[in-house]
Amino acid sequence: MADSVVSFNNPVFASYAAYAGLASMKMMGMTLVTVYHRLTKGVFMNPEDTSFGPKDKTVVRTDHPVIERVRRLHRNDLENIPPFLVVGFLYVLTKPSSDVAVWHFRAFLASRLLHTACYLGGLQPWRAVFFFAGFATTVSMAVQVVAKGSL
Repeated sequence: MADSVVSFNNPVFASYAAYAGLASMKMMGMTLVTVYHRLTKGVFMNPEDTSFGPKDKTVVRTDHPVIERVRRLHRNDLENIPPFLVVGFLYVLTKPSSDVAVWHFRAFLASRLLHTACYLGGLQPWRAVFFFAGFATTVSMAVQVVAKGSL
């Protein structure tokens, strides 16, 4: 009997799982970057959170430029990584070529990592280039999922 498509014996699913895990870890890591900046800058959103820093050096503020940049980056991840996770899983079910699938997964993760570096560094047009590379990768998989399905 053939192995299930959704099995770590399937190299496409195994690759998807690894890249999905890495992309999820990257997205969750942005929470830690936000916390780091809040603690080191003594800037918090809620008065009760100021107890995490020296009383005379902490402030309640929702407009710190560095922290808001990180929060916008995190929001961008939240808008792009979950669709990759859903579409990527459905893409695995289409039984794509292993090589093509792995390159989709690699391209998406690499584009998100490079987008992050460019976002944190304020580097345009590169941030947009890497955003659209990741977006196009997810769209490519979505088109293949829709083509394989029936409407």
